[in-house]
Amino acid sequence: MDSIKSQQTQELDISTLVGVVNQTGALIYSKDLKGNYTYANQLFLDMVGLPLAELVGKQDSDLFEEKTCKALQKNDKKVLDKGSTIEVEQTILFKANSKTRIYMSVKKPLRNRSGKITGLFGISTDITKRKRLEISAHEQKDFLDAILNNVDAIILMKDRNRVVRYANSFAADLFNLKQNDIIGKKDSELVSQEVADNLWQLDQEVFDTNEKQTAEELLPNLAGELKHYLTTKIPFKLKDGTATSISYSTDVTELILLKEKLLRQSITDSLTGLYNRRYFNDQCRREFSRCKRSRSAMSIIVIDIDWFKSINDKFGHPVGDIVLREVSKIYKSCLRKENILCRIGGEEFAILLSDTDHESAAILAERIRKTQEDKAIVNKLKVAIKPTISLGVSALQEKDKTFEDILKRADKALYQAKTDGRNRVCVL
Repeated sequence: MDSIKSQQTQELDISTLVGVVNQTGALIYSKDLKGNYTYANQLFLDMVGLPLAELVGKQDSDLFEEKTCKALQKNDKKVLDKGSTIEVEQTILFKANSKTRIYMSVKKPLRNRSGKITGLFGISTDITKRKRLEISAHEQKDFLDAILNNVDAIILMKDRNRVVRYANSFAADLFNLKQNDIIGKKDSELVSQEVADNLWQLDQEVFDTNEKQTAEELLPNLAGELKHYLTTKIPFKLKDGTATSISYSTDVTELILLKEKLLRQSITDSLTGLYNRRYFNDQCRREFSRCKRSRSAMSIIVIDIDWFKSINDKFGHPVGDIVLREVSKIYKSCLRKENILCRIGGEEFAILLSDTDHESAAILAERIRKTQEDKAIVNKLKVAIKPTISLGVSALQEKDKTFEDILKRADKALYQAKTDGRNRVCVL
């Protein structure tokens, strides 16, 4: 009676064990030394499309395609010949349903009571979905890296501690480091503390406002030359909650230099290199408003080369151009840095004098006239030319509404100087 009960208990235990094995979400199987299957759970049987009775005695070549078989046999050999326990990733193509799945398999040797290897058993967990997600993630990362490393811009990610979390290849080139060598470094380890602090100001605004910020930044290249960058920085939070600032900086140096060049050209006289009439008017307008508000002095001197047409007629326009360039140098040598000298017409020049009354302006005008009178200009023909100049001077008056009122009086004074015999200064 006890033996019957014991047998029933054993059968119940085996039945329970088989039930558990069949409910396990993994392939469970065993093989003998010749590679014949001796057992498999229901999930394995479902994948190969066979009942257990038909599976027993079959080999891998009956169940899987050739490439899969070779890989399985190679791994089985390690277990059976060396008694090793192995953990290996396996890609398996089933003949029964033509499905390809990826498994993480653990295989161990089976031993009898004396310790001799009699076969092996394995547990293979399906990781196909996870693996495909990993592959997809890697592909997306490779795709993203390809984009970021080929965008003509410096891309950096920094956290609140000013530590670099990401850098693209253009950033690496800028700092002459490998990308991985930049990550983990503070900004002050990549550039001088002064430059790092200047750059950090925009990052700080991103962290303080949690909003996108855009500004122009200056960064030195490896040669120490300052480059202009248009930078946009945006807030970004990592999965672990770390707040970062992602910056996208485009080199706009050539654009800035071109803009500056065009600006210089728009306000500069190409022949003499002095400012032109447009610049003179803009500065006069600005200075007039300032002086009116602060009740400061302001004067204008207008200069005209005497008998300049006769110089052109006698020596030709190229010589006339030389005279214009040389007299502009003479005028400039008599002025302070803050005085603004412009060529406003053919042989006509004007000087804007800030914080200067009519008496001081008249003294300066006379010094310019005398310097010009004493200076000979030697042209390419080796002929000395000593042009004289006439000057008109006027200063800001209470009744003036615009700077043009001062300029008109200076022009009138210049006309008076010419009428009175030229080579003189007249003040109105």
